[in-house]
Amino acid sequence: MVRLGGAALEQSARDSKAFLRARAVATGVDLLRLILTYCLSGRGLRSTAAWATATGLADLSNVALLQRLRRCGVGEALAAAAPQASRGRLIRIIDATTVPKAGAAAKRGNKLWRIHSAFDLPAERFGHFELTDQHGGETLDRIPVVKGEIRITDRAYLQPDRIAVVLDEGADVLIRAGWRNARWLDADGEPVDLLAEFGKASGTGLIDRPIFIGRKGGEPLALRLVAVKKSGQAAEAARRTARRKARQHGHQIAKGTLAAAEWVILVTSLTPEAFPTADVLALYRLRWRIDPRVKPGD
Repeated sequence: MVRLGGAALEQSARDSKAFLRARAVATGVDLLRLILTYCLSGRGLRSTAAWATATGLADLSNVALLQRLRRCGVGEALAAAAPQASRGRLIRIIDATTVPKAGAAAKRGNKLWRIHSAFDLPAERFGHFELTDQHGGETLDRIPVVKGEIRITDRAYLQPDRIAVVLDEGADVLIRAGWRNARWLDADGEPVDLLAEFGKASGTGLIDRPIFIGRKGGEPLALRLVAVKKSGQAAEAARRTARRKARQHGHQIAKGTLAAAEWVILVTSLTPEAFPTADVLALYRLRWRIDPRVKPGD
């Protein structure tokens, strides 16, 4: 990039106010490398930030990276791309955060407020808030469904009976999953071994197949499993996190947990005919647009 006009790129970055001063990112050329990596490599915010740190390009968090991208206009471009991936449907990103209640007595009792929210795209605004105390759990169907929406969220919301409610009310879902937090079944009701599926797909690094999830209150849910193998750096970071959590809880980490750490596992009700694999992955990448708003300290 320097040979292709580094000085001109630096001046352009400063003229456009995309790059004002060197902090975590040293030069305008380095900022352009970050932008191109994020937009063209298929990495998410966290993976891009981890890659930048590992290569010595920049040392910044995923939140700081997102702020940089927005300053350069990348946020607007991503928002404009959202309707394309969603086929014009409303995208609602569901999340929750907690705030400790004030006072010594509340602190001793671990009492808190929980803020449940839905962040709407492409409007880039919160479309719903609900405040509960610590007894108000994070449930997928808490926030009213807008018919036709695509509800995107993380693994805490992989709740089969509540997924069924959301589907019955006319929405679709796209949810991050853990390898052990669902009862995975095939069309005949037989268990599906996700670790075996990962092994079979190790060459391609991609899984897209029908899956059923067992329920307590009804027939298994017919959904779709989409999984993509992480980059080597992202997988190693996930394994480190898993080992640290195991040490904190005082137990031996399972080999399956380390193997599953190499994959991003998603379940969705979106059909492959209407939403190819690439679109499902693009939609889930939008999930991180809510994090700096809901959890600014993360």
